[in-house]
Amino acid sequence: MNIVNKLTARHLKKNKRRTMITIIGVIISVAMIMAVATLGVSFLDLMKRQTIASTGEWHVHYKNLTRDQADAIQDDEATSKMALKNDQGYAKLEGSKNRNKPYLFLRGYSEQGFDQFHVQLAKGRLPKAANEVVISEEIIKDAKVDYKIGDEITLELGKRVLPEVLSPLDQNVSLQMQEDGTLETLDTEETASFTIVGMIKRPVWEPTWSPGYTVINYIDPELVTEKDSFDVFVVMDKLSGSFYSDVKTIMKKNQIEKASYNDDLLRLDGLTDSDNLRVTLFSLAAIIMVVIIVGSVALIYNAFAISVSERTRHLGMLASVGATKKQKRNSVFFEGVLIGAFSIPVGILAGLGGIAVTFWYVNTNLAAALGDSSEKLEIVITPLSFLAACLISIITIFFSTYLPARKASRISAIDAIRQTQDIKISGKSIKTSRFVRKLFGMEAEIGLKNVKRNKKRYRVTVFSLVISIVLYLSVSFFTTSLGKSADLSQEDIDYDIHLVGSDLSIKDLEPFTLLDKVSNTSLQTSMWGTAEINEKAIPDLLVDQIKNGKYEYSVNLVGLEEKIFQQYAENIGADVQDFTATGKPAAIVIDRISYQDYSTGKFIETKSIEAKPGEKIQIIFKKDENAKPISLPELEIAALTDQVPMGVTTSTLGGVDIIIPQKTMDEVKSVHPLVKKEMNYHLFLNSSDPMATQREIERAIPSNVSIFNVYQQKENAQQLLMFVSIFTNGFIALISLISIANIFNTISTSISLRKREFAMLKSVGLTPKGFNKMMYYESIFYGMKALLYGLPISGIVMVLIYMALQPTFEYGFLLPWMNILFVIAAIFIIVGSAMLYSIQKIKKENIIDGLIQENI
Repeated sequence: MNIVNKLTARHLKKNKRRTMITIIGVIISVAMIMAVATLGVSFLDLMKRQTIASTGEWHVHYKNLTRDQADAIQDDEATSKMALKNDQGYAKLEGSKNRNKPYLFLRGYSEQGFDQFHVQLAKGRLPKAANEVVISEEIIKDAKVDYKIGDEITLELGKRVLPEVLSPLDQNVSLQMQEDGTLETLDTEETASFTIVGMIKRPVWEPTWSPGYTVINYIDPELVTEKDSFDVFVVMDKLSGSFYSDVKTIMKKNQIEKASYNDDLLRLDGLTDSDNLRVTLFSLAAIIMVVIIVGSVALIYNAFAISVSERTRHLGMLASVGATKKQKRNSVFFEGVLIGAFSIPVGILAGLGGIAVTFWYVNTNLAAALGDSSEKLEIVITPLSFLAACLISIITIFFSTYLPARKASRISAIDAIRQTQDIKISGKSIKTSRFVRKLFGMEAEIGLKNVKRNKKRYRVTVFSLVISIVLYLSVSFFTTSLGKSADLSQEDIDYDIHLVGSDLSIKDLEPFTLLDKVSNTSLQTSMWGTAEINEKAIPDLLVDQIKNGKYEYSVNLVGLEEKIFQQYAENIGADVQDFTATGKPAAIVIDRISYQDYSTGKFIETKSIEAKPGEKIQIIFKKDENAKPISLPELEIAALTDQVPMGVTTSTLGGVDIIIPQKTMDEVKSVHPLVKKEMNYHLFLNSSDPMATQREIERAIPSNVSIFNVYQQKENAQQLLMFVSIFTNGFIALISLISIANIFNTISTSISLRKREFAMLKSVGLTPKGFNKMMYYESIFYGMKALLYGLPISGIVMVLIYMALQPTFEYGFLLPWMNILFVIAAIFIIVGSAMLYSIQKIKKENIIDGLIQENI
């Protein structure tokens, strides 16, 4: 170590307070970078595990392959794992106590398939031969059929048949009823015998409304013939941008006609066949990383810039005894190396520790909110994320020290020793408006002159404030947009169980609202119709489809039971009396919709209709295109809202949802027998134990009512939204803390460096009250200048984030006014608090001590 470096190290030890402030600034910056990198990787890992648990582990699904084609895929160098699947059909489950699940559904997997599709064994073992099966334990719990391990079962396998439905009925389609009221039939094709060797938990990929309980057997490769066909699920060895073209090449080479992709899993690996989504993902990542890195550079730069300002006389003394420009510059760089060598490891550990505590808190609350079955957050540190955090931190420290180092090398010995390099003024440069003194007093004028006479220090402080404003507003807008995007991409599932049927009445469903575990219910009647809407009420997205000044909307008319409607009307701020007046059928129109446009892949939020209260809608019902239209009672729009009742999913573009009381729906129903026949009756409910509630309902449900338990889908949606919420709130809290620390550090240090200046003012008669007043005005000047630059820059960043989301998520741009107002108030509070904190520390300083104070 040369003499200059030794002196630098000694100076750092001597000035422990300044060294610790710089170290803490660097640690905070490194911890933020490491935390963000780890959070991103860990969140992706969680989403991958969640997706694999729900859909299985596979990237591409080749359909109806022969043995030769399957062997070719297996031998392909791009294949990492491959599973065979064969749906062999349905068989009657004799003795089933569940009328809605009268079948067994037999599916075959190869050995690898048990692992890729997460077949969870409850008892016994997995099948190892073609004549062995495992059965779902729900057969015993739910259907009450007493199967045991070791039993022999003979199944007459076939397909479900419904004459009016051409497409095959699979596990995603509930038990169907024909128009004459009779159930679907089973077309038997073969008979097979199996030995039960184990029991499994109900697979996630078996919806609760499926008509068949899962039975899985083993596909023995030795018994596969040329006539057999399979679905093949492949995990690719390496994923690259050419994935989709590579798959098409494989299909062409092996004469494979059909394939599908696990888009949910591929998207998490950064692959999507939607260029819009790829642009959105990379644009957002780039914008937020730039914001974070700029914030980190600003935080570290300020720490080093202030350190160099304090060391100017020390560097001048080095120059006076022969230190060269290069040695002075290297002295600052060496300071950065010493501080970085300590701060980077500590910052990385601090970032990981913070994430670990956050994950523990999240997982604890997640288990309480969603149950122990949910996937948990786990800390994932990849070599790339670790190296990226270290590299970004090193580069950040380098660039943060570069400017202060260059500045240090240019300071002449005389200027440094006299400490005149920071303050170079002329009468013109500190001239202030005469109105400042008239309006605010002499103290305000002195404060403004103080700001102008030391522009470099003033700029550092304002820059710090501007960066804090931009960081907070950009990240809060980003996280709000992330939450908005998550809301748009999720289905509107706010219930656990849905009962639906026709040719019945509300009273038929009322008993199920009284079940023990049911916590919340919504009884509804619904029907579809059409309405011709005038051009002035049609949103811009539909303008090009207008014919004769009108557009025919599809109308989802929903009637709510009286108490539920009253509560809904109160929630949206409507007057319930508007809907109870006789001879005046009134309605609530949901005028904002969110949907996915599958032609473009966009998630869109927009106005469904540009209507106003008092306008009327005439709904027309037609059984089919050739039927005579039936006019329903004209409805007056009493209220418009973007809130939807429990269970209602908003229409797509060109459709509108209209909510009316059940009493009004009864009037609609009485218009014509055909209208009454087309009514559907719904019960949406939430339960503390959805599976137990489903079993209880199934024991008493009428044959003309279908039941759909969407608890798992709702749980997944809630989980994603909860993670987004925690991520956004945590991120904003982290940025806020960093910004506050940055501002306090900059201002308190700036005040500390001005002890001589303050002592001089006091020596010429500035009173304590006048001194405080001067500092208050300085705080105001700092805050106003920071807001003048910070708000427009934040606005530009927010527009960039919004534009990055537009290729995939389309909704109106809204400025976060509450966040902006919060920032305006917070800046003045924080600056004022930092000033007060600093003033309190120097308030009792002796004037003489202040005048001779030196920063060495």
